[in-house]
Amino acid sequence: MEQRVAVLAEALLARRELLATAESCTGGWVAKVCTDRAGSSGWFERGLVTYSNAAKQELLGVSAATLERFGAVSEQTVQEMVLGLLRHSHARWGLAISGIAGPGGGTADKPVGTVWIAWAGPGDWLQTGHYRFQGDRDAVRRQSVEAALDGLGHRLLERA
Repeated sequence: MEQRVAVLAEALLARRELLATAESCTGGWVAKVCTDRAGSSGWFERGLVTYSNAAKQELLGVSAATLERFGAVSEQTVQEMVLGLLRHSHARWGLAISGIAGPGGGTADKPVGTVWIAWAGPGDWLQTGHYRFQGDRDAVRRQSVEAALDGLGHRLLERA
């Protein structure tokens, strides 16, 4: 995990840009691993844990209609989460995660391990990823954090 964060830190510091995170199923784990790195105040601006639908609406501006129609674990919701995050922060880069870590809560359409991640950055750039992770709650959450960090790292390097 440290190497993944090192990639982000170096890229963001070189650009003099900031990262913000909005997390649901990972409960702040991405923010934690980012701020574990000394000097993270130079590139990490804020992290929000928006676990409930109410928090997603109040802090990020996710619409009730989106949550009702698509659910908290959906591409539409993570897109609204990351865009709301960037509107309410000083960061140029953002990532948002929502998923079903288990052991309960899964359905036929969205089984345990279903995770959506959205990344956004300069120039109205927005991308999403859909994952079906395996394992227990901790494994699903860990894989979600790794995918979020890897996804942003790749995008930062592509847009260098």
